[in-house]
Amino acid sequence: MKTLLSRPLRAALVAVAVFGATTVSHADIKDYEFRLIEPTVGVGRDKLVSVQLINKATGKPVPDAVIFAMRLDMAPDGMAEMATKIVREPGGDPGTYRFKAAFGMEGRWLLSLGAKVQGETGTVEGKLVITANK
Repeated sequence: MKTLLSRPLRAALVAVAVFGATTVSHADIKDYEFRLIEPTVGVGRDKLVSVQLINKATGKPVPDAVIFAMRLDMAPDGMAEMATKIVREPGGDPGTYRFKAAFGMEGRWLLSLGAKVQGETGTVEGKLVITANK
């Protein structure tokens, strides 16, 4: 009788030790946001814009996200049809993503981004307003 109880008891203790000791913490995709490093830029070609992808729960930058959608237009000033080319630039600190764009005129520009975060399901979407000045 002792051996019949000890085998299931041992299995239960092993299961509690294995599953009880591992805590799986997954962030919700809503726990991430893009933030502008600098909200203003000069008018002209080849201007750099840097953003950070932040985990709001920890306050830390998120490296190695896959940014698959980028758009820059003047929607905040009622000219969404006035879009400009934007290109991802290499480099920067981990969790910081750099872009090069032409800001053809003064005003407010909307930077729209979409990204996938490693280990998370869903898409992080960000809409950031950049002001271009002379």
